[in-house]
Amino acid sequence: MEQPNRRTFIKNSTLATVVATGVSKASAHTAGTIRVGLIGHGGRGAYLARQFSAQPNVEITWVADVDEQHRNKEITTQSSGVKRTSDFRNVLKDRDVDAVIVATPDHWHAPAAIMACQAGKHVYVEKPCSHNVHEGRMLVEAAVNSDVIVQHGTQVRSTDMMIDAVKLLREGIIGDVLVAKCWNIQKRGNIGQQHPTDVPAGLDYDSWVGPAPFIPYQENRVRGGWHWWYHFGTGDMGNDGVHDIDYARWGLGVTNHPTRVTAVGGKFFFHDDQQFPDTQQVAFEYSNEGEVDGNRVLIYEQRLWSTNYPHNVDSGAEFYGTAGQMFLSRRGKIQVWGDRNKPLDVDVTPEAQNADKHIANFLSSIRTGEPPNADVNIGHLTSSLCHLGNIAVRLGKSFDFDAKSELAPNDPDVNKLLGRSYRDHWGKPRL
Repeated sequence: MEQPNRRTFIKNSTLATVVATGVSKASAHTAGTIRVGLIGHGGRGAYLARQFSAQPNVEITWVADVDEQHRNKEITTQSSGVKRTSDFRNVLKDRDVDAVIVATPDHWHAPAAIMACQAGKHVYVEKPCSHNVHEGRMLVEAAVNSDVIVQHGTQVRSTDMMIDAVKLLREGIIGDVLVAKCWNIQKRGNIGQQHPTDVPAGLDYDSWVGPAPFIPYQENRVRGGWHWWYHFGTGDMGNDGVHDIDYARWGLGVTNHPTRVTAVGGKFFFHDDQQFPDTQQVAFEYSNEGEVDGNRVLIYEQRLWSTNYPHNVDSGAEFYGTAGQMFLSRRGKIQVWGDRNKPLDVDVTPEAQNADKHIANFLSSIRTGEPPNADVNIGHLTSSLCHLGNIAVRLGKSFDFDAKSELAPNDPDVNKLLGRSYRDHWGKPRL
């Protein structure tokens, strides 16, 4: 089956009529203020704008958002000098902009980040870094080809507790780690059942949909509900579970895609419009990760209708080794046991996931040229697990996956969902 063409995607006029001619690749920013453009000023974008502008020698110079209400919100830690636009290509054309924050809905993450790379901008992209596996690979290629820093918004990678815990795992505190299990368990809200309506005043809905196939405006799949729709989101596996999947994969020590994906689940609780599952059990098998005995398993567990958590925490991971077990949570918890469940004392200071350190690491990478803690390839491998797990539940079947081609051998149903079709929706940039 023919797959979406990566080159065509990058060259598509939707994505390539981006910047003025002559834009050069980014280079290390060794001194002075780093000027940042914000793309997407909703709840998460507003938070990141405050965090970035609170860092030393950083200035938010642009805010781009297709929603007038979001676009005109003030950045509380920065009082003046911010330009505002409904079309983020204007941000990318500004040669004085050094980096951008991509805090849009998921379906815009990779397209906006790719365009920013092509414009020579460093990128802090919210998780997941892609809407599907194929465009995640395109983002990796764009970052490499443009020689820019891309940091994925999984803050655990810059959290000292997590760094220290993974170091202990590498040193063999629980022996060889063969299995990791992580969970995302919380009680989500019902998004109701609605019908298409007129687009609210002040929202450029055509550009909000952007490169995705167009469907009519509906309140519960735009403002506050886009996470739960195939067109725009990646479900809670991509929204929140991605954090726990990331440190589970990190601690397990796997550095490639899985070779087999198995899953069960669906909508067991909610009777509303959301399309993604509220209940998931996904197992990823990694075969021969560079060595004869390199087989590993990563398990993801999701219940969006419960307030009863393992280890009394809504998000976490357990690592099972040949000589013990570790429990780790991004909420700032760690416990380690040796053989026969003997408690082990560890010199690790509990710490919740730390966004400030993650942003500081990104800015340091811009200044030094050193790779960031959650570089684009790390983001792609972690985000792809969310996409693969969602596909397995959506199709109701297991499948093999080839890490090199990033395809499911002889499975057109899976391969169709590894990418998507893109539409060209833009005219001239506008302020």
